[in-house]
Amino acid sequence: MLWFQGNSMPLARSAFGLFLRNCSASKTTLPVLTLFTKDPCPLCDEAKEVLKPYKNRFILQEVNITLPENSVWYERYKFDIPVFHLNGQFLMMHRVNTSKLEKQLLKLEQQSTGG
Repeated sequence: MLWFQGNSMPLARSAFGLFLRNCSASKTTLPVLTLFTKDPCPLCDEAKEVLKPYKNRFILQEVNITLPENSVWYERYKFDIPVFHLNGQFLMMHRVNTSKLEKQLLKLEQQSTGG
């Protein structure tokens, strides 16, 4: 049990914060798979179904290209959705290429474990 007296509480809080940061830093950060989409998008819905077996290996971020703040993406991808980026880099469009996805995920997993 820890016992803190007087002015030692701020020190304890900062030490605990450092401990939490170190714990979270030691965990592997999942890559981000960005899906550029719009509503409705049947091909995007189909792609999300294909991605379900991989869902624990990345964080899926969806970007609706029809929103005003995403006009740059709309101009780039309006005829090509779904489009996928992995960690900010173009990966694939139109359909999920599972072999390409698997290869890139393995590569990132090996990099994060030092392998």
